[in-house]
Amino acid sequence: MAQAALDQFTQRVTEIYGDAQNNQQIAREILTICQCFADKTSRSVLDVPTATDHKRWSEEDVILITYGNSVQTADEMPLKTLSDFLKERLADVINSVHILPFFPYSSDDGFSVIDYRQVHPDWGTWEDVASIADNFDLMIDLVINHCSRENLWFIDYIGNREPYTDYFIEVDPSTDVSLVTRPRNTPLLTPVHTHRGVRHVWATFSEDQIDLNFANPDVLFEFVKIYLFYIEQGARFIRLDAVAFLWKQLGTNCLHLSQTHAAVKLLRDIVNYVAPEVVVITETNVPVKENLSYFGHSDEAHMVYQFGLPPLVLHALNRGNASFLSDWADAIPPLPEGCTYLNFTSSHDGIGVRPVEGLLPEREVQDLIDSMHRFGGFVSMKANSDGSESPYEINITLFDACMGTRRGPDHHQVQRFLCSQAIMLAMQGIPAVYIHSLTASPNDLEHVEQTGRTRSINRRIWEEHELEYLLSNPVTPQAEVFTELTRMLRIRRAQPAFSPDARQDVVKINTDLFILKRTSEDNSQRIFAISNVTERILKLPLATLGFLENGLSDLLAHEKRIVEDELVLYPYQTVWLSNT
Repeated sequence: MAQAALDQFTQRVTEIYGDAQNNQQIAREILTICQCFADKTSRSVLDVPTATDHKRWSEEDVILITYGNSVQTADEMPLKTLSDFLKERLADVINSVHILPFFPYSSDDGFSVIDYRQVHPDWGTWEDVASIADNFDLMIDLVINHCSRENLWFIDYIGNREPYTDYFIEVDPSTDVSLVTRPRNTPLLTPVHTHRGVRHVWATFSEDQIDLNFANPDVLFEFVKIYLFYIEQGARFIRLDAVAFLWKQLGTNCLHLSQTHAAVKLLRDIVNYVAPEVVVITETNVPVKENLSYFGHSDEAHMVYQFGLPPLVLHALNRGNASFLSDWADAIPPLPEGCTYLNFTSSHDGIGVRPVEGLLPEREVQDLIDSMHRFGGFVSMKANSDGSESPYEINITLFDACMGTRRGPDHHQVQRFLCSQAIMLAMQGIPAVYIHSLTASPNDLEHVEQTGRTRSINRRIWEEHELEYLLSNPVTPQAEVFTELTRMLRIRRAQPAFSPDARQDVVKINTDLFILKRTSEDNSQRIFAISNVTERILKLPLATLGFLENGLSDLLAHEKRIVEDELVLYPYQTVWLSNT
């Protein structure tokens, strides 16, 4: 039984390391790690580590994105507070929770990991995580590209202690690294005082986040063990953070290298072998074609983020023009078998602008950035190989990003924001809603001042009593958004046409409307998701949809409503018209 797995792992290891290593020995070590995991968790393994018939997702899947301490109360561990909030407020709204890195960390709100196997002591324990996992499926981050300089691996590297002397990447500071793709404007190489003198190590994201050396198989073994440890703790989804940068090769841009893709395929093979219910997600905030490459040939990531969706939805609502959004959605290629998208409009990071390269004209991007500046946002820059800088992401809460159009603020903020969520919920894939979208969080400029980081604008830490007061007071935008968005989510979860595997078609009528047609796998349900992206009242004859049957039911109407001949759409209104 194990021979097929060994052969598969050997193939992947050869794709990563070429012929320079004892590939079968490396593969055998990975197999041993897998078998130890299977024995420990009483799992049976598959004969051949390939795709299975396991039904990985359905229309009921909705993921909440949150930090472990996004909601806090005095004298209680944040993960306990979060668990109670989820059970009391969202038990019938979501079924999965992406708890952003909850490990001990030194910077970047968790993405500079000190210890991969411990829970942050100020947030709780693994028992608190297990309490959440008892009620919701978990997504856990595998922060695979780098670790904190306070991680014991790096401390042992500084002390010249084996085997950690080869866990990181040393580069002579005189080396030309100008070809390397830079997501930040900080230096790529950072000096470190070691027992062997000053060394310069590779640090893609910051001087506190030191890249790991996957050219050393021992590093690969470490992360396979961590990967399986998270699955043991109940992870249904594993998110591979910043994985596009994993493999380094001087003379290239060190982005999306073939060895990186082979490493992701190996991780996919591993879960197919020992945990076929687990979903592998790659986080690659890059232009669309590069992002989609992580599906491989249905043998790599199960899911990739729709990174083009947030900036294009925001642009459509800011400009009152859905043409770019519609063209992009219409050009999305058919999903490979066994794959789907993770759809989102907001997350713990900013709204990336790299994914719209080639989709939005530069003038449109700059106009959008200018609007976001007026609404209190910031823009983060990246360094280019020619020494220049260009925008990387917009830092703003999505709620405040929707406070107006390019003409300035207006009184449509709540409805415009809800329209952004309705568009996302109708897209093919699994929806992921950031907690600060559910709570209509405004820009947290005080947090930015405290941390000195612009991303903190969208990482508010709510005091539970304040949040509960706002959600319980019906006149607040927080209560209005939370009530309506959770209602939309409940409705969505009951529609077969919103299954990730249900067909998606884009209907283009004019630039004022964004229209998706979703068809369930058994053809029993068809939904037209129609959004007015303008501040004007629009009238739409249903004949223009080419779909006339005894009237259509508006699933989002607060009272049952059948639309017969003509649809009236108020500013930023979305309707989901269904034949059932």
